Amino acid sequence: MEYIRKAMRNLAESQRGQDPARTIDFAEFLTLLRAHPERLIRNVHQVFHDMVRNYVGPGIDEYPEDPETINFVDYDFDHLLVDDTDNPFFADRIFANRLMEVIDGFRGGTQQNKIYLFDGPPGCGKSTFLNNLLLRFEEYANSEAGGRFEVVWRLDRAALGRDVDPDRRPIVDQLARLLGDQSSAEALVESPLEPRTGSRGGYVEVPCPSHDSPLLMIPKEQRPAFFDDLYANDEFKWNLSAGKDYDWVFKDNPCTICTSLYQSLLHKLGDPAAVFRMIHARPYAFNRRLGEGITVFNPGDQVVKQPVLTNPQLQQRIDNLLQDSNQVRYLFSRYARTNFGVFALMDIKGFNKDRLLELHNIISDGVHKVDDIEENVNSLFLGVMNPEDNKNIRGFQSLTDRIEFINISYVLDSSTEVSIYGEIFGRHVGESFLPRVLENFARVIISSRLNPKSTAMSEWVEDPEKYSLYCDENMLLLKMAIYAGEIPSWLDEEDRRAFTAKRRRKLIAEAETEGAKGFSGRDSIDIFQELLSAHARDGQIITMDTLKRFFTKTRPDLAKSLPEGFLDSLQRMYNYQILQEVKESLYYYNDEQIARDIQNYIFAVNYEPGTAATCPYTGDRLEISETFLAGIEHHLLGESAKEGRRREFRAETQREYTSHTLTQEIMVEDTPVTETKLYAKLHNRYVHNLKDRVLEPFLQNENFRRALKDFDGEDFKAYDQKIQDDVTYLINNLSDHFGYNEAGAREVCLYVVDHKLAEEFAE
Repeated sequence: MEYIRKAMRNLAESQRGQDPARTIDFAEFLTLLRAHPERLIRNVHQVFHDMVRNYVGPGIDEYPEDPETINFVDYDFDHLLVDDTDNPFFADRIFANRLMEVIDGFRGGTQQNKIYLFDGPPGCGKSTFLNNLLLRFEEYANSEAGGRFEVVWRLDRAALGRDVDPDRRPIVDQLARLLGDQSSAEALVESPLEPRTGSRGGYVEVPCPSHDSPLLMIPKEQRPAFFDDLYANDEFKWNLSAGKDYDWVFKDNPCTICTSLYQSLLHKLGDPAAVFRMIHARPYAFNRRLGEGITVFNPGDQVVKQPVLTNPQLQQRIDNLLQDSNQVRYLFSRYARTNFGVFALMDIKGFNKDRLLELHNIISDGVHKVDDIEENVNSLFLGVMNPEDNKNIRGFQSLTDRIEFINISYVLDSSTEVSIYGEIFGRHVGESFLPRVLENFARVIISSRLNPKSTAMSEWVEDPEKYSLYCDENMLLLKMAIYAGEIPSWLDEEDRRAFTAKRRRKLIAEAETEGAKGFSGRDSIDIFQELLSAHARDGQIITMDTLKRFFTKTRPDLAKSLPEGFLDSLQRMYNYQILQEVKESLYYYNDEQIARDIQNYIFAVNYEPGTAATCPYTGDRLEISETFLAGIEHHLLGESAKEGRRREFRAETQREYTSHTLTQEIMVEDTPVTETKLYAKLHNRYVHNLKDRVLEPFLQNENFRRALKDFDGEDFKAYDQKIQDDVTYLINNLSDHFGYNEAGAREVCLYVVDHKLAEEFAE
């Protein structure tokens, strides 16, 4: 028992003073309003905007200096839709930017009344998305950063001349009959145990069922002058009066209950100050389960038979206090409970079809008829819908004009698809694949979701054949990269310049017609699980060959959903990429010697062969001859370069040096020669050609392949020291720079050697 008492004491102590729903008077509310005006003067659209921005942040533009940027930003949606959720929703870049464009439209204060419907094919995660979004909204709206206040009327019995609580009148009457003395019974009511004001018996509390902001209690015509008095002449006051963000606070009316209460009290008391002493504020508490602030209806939820809600007990108290012939009618509808909140429909079918049609006039006019009174409805209306349910709203043009559709498609970028696999099968799932292969599986899945032909792509890239090493015939791999926010480095300068803002928008716009067919999210998970079960057992690593065999041999039926030739192009791109990784990892030429060669060449091209001169950049005494120049040009242009091409290149280099490098960068800008544009260009050429031939001596040595197979075993020590050093250097670099583990690095090197990739891609 002592443990129980201790636990209860500590629990009670920890909760002491924690009353997030504490009611404050109007004066205290105004104090908070002066301190936090931007936070407390927000409608639901603005709060929703701030909520999303709070969790998502500003996003990252990887190309901020690009003059053709369209602000296709990398947003991190994990805090909004993934973290601490039962069913995470992973938003690809296309959908993230699409959603943020809509959300940014919420920031202004004069939104047109609409219902926002997220439509997409079955299995794209629409319901999961909306549930997670509302979870975060509820969390944010109940926090200090997202909190707002609602009106609570405290009708003072003493001020209204009604000291006796009408709910206790039957008890008083019974006591009077028992005692035979009415005055004695009244004395019980006036007992010091029940003070007149400030306690449970001193007032009647009337909450606003429509969650009106206390600011709406100020008569509309008085609000400009009121805010002018409340705030100093600062930036916020200027935004309040001149901007559009806060228009609602000057235009909106309070609900009919609050309006009639204010008028009745003013008529009875004759003093506005006395009326405002009865206006209090409390935090607007959101609770989806109770339907307060957030209400979500599923298609099977039946429509309630009682469209008008009331509170007879509270109505009786109000009538007894005000004695105003029922001028204050405590009537409201279910829409009141989500006023300044969110009203959501999960799928427009079943009973939700009727609910959507009922929203017709509400969305158009912002009011709802309750009995014979009008009720304000200022909610954010959201919903999800399958494309086939569109028939349920056809024929209602005035309603469809008020609907804004936001497309949720199947995932269209590989990194997001891989994140989904990691969430479902564990973050370690990537260890079952060689680097790049898991991403290529995702690309195979996504290829089924894209349109095989792209008008925007064909207008942009006129000759796709020149990219056959990196891309498929239909340029779907390029489109996937663009959809993920990447402008590939293998694009040539001409196409890079031609990728204008207009073309980018047209290409991104094509995503609106993609992602509704092909393998669904559920399909891709089933296919992935089958691949793992068949090929990731007993420490096996899934390679690109494994992946291709799975789609062509194990499950050839799946290949029918893929664009023709896509798997071959994907493997060719993969082969080229890993060949470059192996070359990069094996390359270790003397950088100092490369730098000396380039500086000497830049200087020597200004002299005729047969001349001797000292290079001012290296201090080397040069015997400038055809052999000397050709030796460096061999590294710059490759062994196959003809004499005519070498002479042309030599002249181009000399012109650029004299017209810009020497006269502008070195002499005017005082730039070191090793930091000039010409040096950088020649250095890239030199290194590229060295790397391109780096495998040649090893491919002709059979011991190199055997050493790769025996790496880190006892037999490895039997090879000569040079081969041991080269193989160790190669494996370590692949691990350090490209994410391979030791087994994967050995496997990919053998793949390059056995498939003779260096010969296949020889220039």
